[in-house]
Amino acid sequence: MRALLEFKQKIKNLYSKYELYLMPIIKFGIAMAYFYWINQNMGYMARLNNIFVLVILALISSIMPPVVMTFAGFILMVGHAYGLCIEAAAFMLVLILLLAILFLRFSGGQSIVLVCTPLSFMMDVPVLLPIGSGLLGNALTAFPAGCGVIFYYFIRQLRNQAEALQQLSEGEQAFLAKIKLMADGLIQNWAMWLTVIAFVVVILMVNLIRTRSFDYAWRIAIIAGGIVYVLVMFVGSFYLEVRLSVTPLAVQTIISVVVGLIMEFFFFGGDYSRTERLEYEDDEYYYYVKAVPKAAVATSERSVKRITGHGKEDRRSEEVVSYEKSRSRGSSKKTKKRTSEKSAPVQAPADVEKIDFEKKLEESLKDL
Repeated sequence: MRALLEFKQKIKNLYSKYELYLMPIIKFGIAMAYFYWINQNMGYMARLNNIFVLVILALISSIMPPVVMTFAGFILMVGHAYGLCIEAAAFMLVLILLLAILFLRFSGGQSIVLVCTPLSFMMDVPVLLPIGSGLLGNALTAFPAGCGVIFYYFIRQLRNQAEALQQLSEGEQAFLAKIKLMADGLIQNWAMWLTVIAFVVVILMVNLIRTRSFDYAWRIAIIAGGIVYVLVMFVGSFYLEVRLSVTPLAVQTIISVVVGLIMEFFFFGGDYSRTERLEYEDDEYYYYVKAVPKAAVATSERSVKRITGHGKEDRRSEEVVSYEKSRSRGSSKKTKKRTSEKSAPVQAPADVEKIDFEKKLEESLKDL
């Protein structure tokens, strides 16, 4: 355990030292993966389906706030939908406006959750997103997480309906038919709504438990979030008649719980064995505080200095020479001082010459 704590402390020190350079790199990687996923699942406009466009957008997103990354993804979605048909672009634009107003109104600062939602599906660990959002965010992250699920399923729906949308002829009836086809596919997509409900419930559950004051709240929240996600998906699949694969769901939940425990170690890591409960008061309130210290260990920095025998001899010789020089300087100073004292003539005081000794002697004899 000590080795893990030292490893954690080294990573924290490394991140705090190079945060200015690591944060843009991390944001660039997330943006690149997000834009690549959009192009892979849509890709209807050839000019946008270009690696150089992705790199430029990712570079801009790496030095700007996360909300810029979100809106850059929206631009890609609308552009590719326009490459499919103008009706799809209009439907996508209206959907983006509605959902953007929803999550920007309540949780605009959590826009990175919307970006990471389709990435969690891409990595086949969707339950990791609600567990991580409940641990590291707040209850309002349920809004961008639900919006991300809707965008994910709608993009998949466009990919499945691309041929049908392109085969419909132009005209007013064709326009209404395309809009109805996309609206029915979105509203009647029960798998999407079941996933939205599961995400919202897990985020609220995990956030509620991990903010409690009892011991091991984070770990209990992670395990409870995985169990609640499985139960909601099972019960919803029976009620809404949605096909559900049991084995992938179980594997995804186990992996997400393990990753959540790793996140708890790095982002929280409380040492409950040294928990303290404090009580104090002031003129207006009584305070009951529970203090859980962080599990940390001091890392020692070791520096090895190599000293050879040749270096010792040189140092000793330098010390002897310096000692002899200082001794010779001291002796020369003393000799100069003594010679100066001997060579200097003794001078009588100036007042001695002015005294009349004979007069003094006569006065003393008269007194006798």
